[in-house]
Amino acid sequence: MKISSNFDSGNIDVIDDSDINNIQLKIQKDSNSDFLQWFHFRLQGEVGTEYVLKIINAGETSYKDGWKNYRACASYDRKEWFRVDTDFDGKTLTIKHKLEKNNIYFAYFAPYSYERHLDLIGTAQNSSLCQVSDLGDTVDGHDINLLTIGEAGENKKTIWVIARQHPGESMAEWFMEGMIERLLDENDKLSQDLLNKAVFYVVPNMNPDGSMSGNLRSNAAGANLNREWATPSLEKSPEVYYVKEKVHQTGVDLFLDVHGDEAIPYNFIAMCEGNPSYGERIKNLEDNFSKDFITANSDFQDVHGYEKDRFGEANLTLATNYMGEKFNCLAMTLEMPFKDNDNNSDPKYGWSPDKCKKLGASVLDPIFKSLDSLR
Repeated sequence: MKISSNFDSGNIDVIDDSDINNIQLKIQKDSNSDFLQWFHFRLQGEVGTEYVLKIINAGETSYKDGWKNYRACASYDRKEWFRVDTDFDGKTLTIKHKLEKNNIYFAYFAPYSYERHLDLIGTAQNSSLCQVSDLGDTVDGHDINLLTIGEAGENKKTIWVIARQHPGESMAEWFMEGMIERLLDENDKLSQDLLNKAVFYVVPNMNPDGSMSGNLRSNAAGANLNREWATPSLEKSPEVYYVKEKVHQTGVDLFLDVHGDEAIPYNFIAMCEGNPSYGERIKNLEDNFSKDFITANSDFQDVHGYEKDRFGEANLTLATNYMGEKFNCLAMTLEMPFKDNDNNSDPKYGWSPDKCKKLGASVLDPIFKSLDSLR
């Protein structure tokens, strides 16, 4: 029996593997940071044998409430990710599984690899509708890829969509894949009508360094990118620095930042109600967007979510609040669950890459319906 994690987005420490009924593991901290929650590792064992894996520092993780009713993701082929028996006693997360094949992968959520990211970029640029550019380098020297879909024009709206500021929230890039595929589908009438009225600037992965390193929330320098928007730096947060610089060149009429939430088992949007400039116009845009999103996809809802900020007390270091305040535009943070969607549960897969992609495709409907009201 062997456990390993020396691969893209791998994260685990083996403490004691001498007893297959009590394999003790620990999640490693993010790079240069105290955040810890993401895990991804491979187990090689014997078919028909049940293995009991215990993550003994789960009670010390950044979002302990995330383990309530959580079930770990597993895959034999790294394509189909299903859920397995998982229990949390307040301190230890225990995963049990009887092997059907010799090799299995376990992860906090279905990973979205850097190789798949590069494939997404490569496939997108095959479309005449898309141009790929490089905004700059990350801390570790990876490209910050920008997709420009459609053409800017004097009377066109400017839409920005970014994802994976928090690298362990891999559902965000699955969402982006679904959105990009539909947006580039020349047989999809809504997409073509949308591109006749708008240009999209899309950053599918804001944090490739953290993604590859198996981080939950930080980049290679230990920065939480979604707290860097007021004063990003080339040393600590070049990912935000370069994207922010580009947004200021293009302007923005609608901004969407795609994330995942550890604890809340629903899809929801966080808005800008705490911004000093927040008013009736933005509120109406938010309300209509949510209503149209619910119509487009039954996996979205607006009942459960974060507690609303008090007016004037928003944290303007967050991307959504910064954009909403700076550009007086419709700015939103979309959150998806690491667990399952309690409104539409799936015992085998939970919230899954397939559902993420469908949600991503369907977001184009409320975006399209919002266009004429954005300014």
